[in-house]
Amino acid sequence: MIVGVPKESFPGERRVALVPTVIPSLLKAGFEVVVESGAGASAGYPDAEYVGKGGKILGERAEVFKAADVVLQVLCYGSNDMTGKADLPLLRPGQLLIGFLRPLGSVETVQEIASTGVAAFSVELMPRTTRAQSMDALSSMATICGYKAVLLAADRLPRLFPMLTTAAGTITPARVLIIGAGVVGLQAIATARRLGAVASAYDLRPAAKEQVQSLGGRFVELPVEAKDAQDSRGYARAQDESFYQRQRELLGRVVAESDVVITAAVIPGKQAPVLVTRDMVEKMAPGSVIVDVAAERGGNCELTQASQIVVEHDVTIIGYINLASTVPYHASQMYARNVAAFLLHLTKDRKIEINTEDEITRETLVTQGGEVVNARVREFFSLPAKM
Repeated sequence: MIVGVPKESFPGERRVALVPTVIPSLLKAGFEVVVESGAGASAGYPDAEYVGKGGKILGERAEVFKAADVVLQVLCYGSNDMTGKADLPLLRPGQLLIGFLRPLGSVETVQEIASTGVAAFSVELMPRTTRAQSMDALSSMATICGYKAVLLAADRLPRLFPMLTTAAGTITPARVLIIGAGVVGLQAIATARRLGAVASAYDLRPAAKEQVQSLGGRFVELPVEAKDAQDSRGYARAQDESFYQRQRELLGRVVAESDVVITAAVIPGKQAPVLVTRDMVEKMAPGSVIVDVAAERGGNCELTQASQIVVEHDVTIIGYINLASTVPYHASQMYARNVAAFLLHLTKDRKIEINTEDEITRETLVTQGGEVVNARVREFFSLPAKM
């Protein structure tokens, strides 16, 4: 069995799906590994390191797809809506495709992937269970996003983060508010605390309170109750507009008192809810910073512009997307370990086995045999249930 690693084609993407250090574990399981020349260069992994660990370098992208029984990518077509479609003719029936697919983004895109005949696995759909923890690439990338969001804010903020006692007097610490205490938010709390800021966080899920406090953050409690705050997978559920309206009214005061606001509230497959309005931004102190990690999904701040930094009412609003790609060395390392663990999970007696009785396999398998087979994806797009 041959694992193929093409170079990422999304503009500005610096990650690579496999790093040299994980190759020996795949070789031991019976795989060969072929890598497109230069695939790891932007992440700090030159071709020679792949060869040194037992991989083979191929000069052309088409060669990698042609040779591979399993194609590993970071951003497959679906997540890569810029250049990903060019890979569709290179895929073939029976081949495995593993990567970020954005399976709840567009039904047409998912059906296009299905039409190639590949068995496509979406790492976004990995169950959040103990068994699947080592394969959870979404959480790995979210961890990096939370870390980098705080560094971006610290760089733009015209204040220091830590409290300092100096000969020129005492400098008070910056106040950082994180909205959305998922993996991104929790890492943002930890990073802000390490830099010396006072960190607070709000999340509509009551279970998040203990996690926030365990990191030394203050949990912001609002007198508004969400209905069914989280789903069975631990993700926040979308609420009705009346809830978000009340939430914004109560959050306004907390936002106005903050030097930095980091928003990371997303609902899988949905537009990000607007939690920080123009009016709330106007009431923030001049020089304050908002980092909107949900920018790619429309943004939690009303004034966010995806992929841009804008200044409104003397407040800097950072809407960068793909933050994990800005730390490509370790992002690639973490992702590679996750997908290698997943690939080994699919392997039995040195062969790939797609066993849909297994929860991890069943939940991540999106297309097979020319059809969309994932029950959650079919339900989301109102496709008839498969018999």
